[in-house]
Amino acid sequence: MDMDQTPPPGKYAATVKVGPKGQIVIPKGARELFDIHPGDTLLLLADANQGIALMRQETLDQIVMQAMPGHQTPVDSEGDEE
Repeated sequence: MDMDQTPPPGKYAATVKVGPKGQIVIPKGARELFDIHPGDTLLLLADANQGIALMRQETLDQIVMQAMPGHQTPVDSEGDEE
């Protein structure tokens, strides 16, 4: 996709810079598209070959609850603010 083109509905593409503490800012358009607000918990998934992805914690919770009814999912806050 040419970066000058508008992505199709439901899609978002942007570049972000990593700050000195390893932090990135999720662009406003992406936050609006995925309804992300300050204080929300996101799950970071990383694969050496495929890269890094973020997803809402609630999405993983729903997957676990469907796969394991009655199972409580703990929130892993490891890696939070330093």
